Amino acid sequence: MNQKNTLVFGASVKPSRYSNIAIRRLVEKGIAVTAFGLREGIVAGVPVQTSLEGISGIHTVTLYMNPARQEAYYEDIIRLKPERVIFNPGTENPKFYKLLEQEGIEAEIACTLVLLSLSQF
Repeated sequence: MNQKNTLVFGASVKPSRYSNIAIRRLVEKGIAVTAFGLREGIVAGVPVQTSLEGISGIHTVTLYMNPARQEAYYEDIIRLKPERVIFNPGTENPKFYKLLEQEGIEAEIACTLVLLSLSQF
């Protein structure tokens, strides 16, 4: 199993959502996935949690939550001490980039699905 334990932040149980597709592709690639969203459910065998309680060992956070909603979670994401946070299209947030970089966390503006398709994840 690939050790880039990834937290899909803003996960949706709706199959048409990009966060849902990302979970399925990460699982297909053998990457350990944790999912956090506003509604519980299961995607590709991965439970979508509605609390960040007990989540640790995260290498990458991939964001699927708009900037206005992200603000409530800045501290929670920083506390996870990921190596990087991927800002997918529509989640770009310069204020959050600065906070992450001050904590030594890489802010990457990219698309998880594209990175996976190019084997650059």
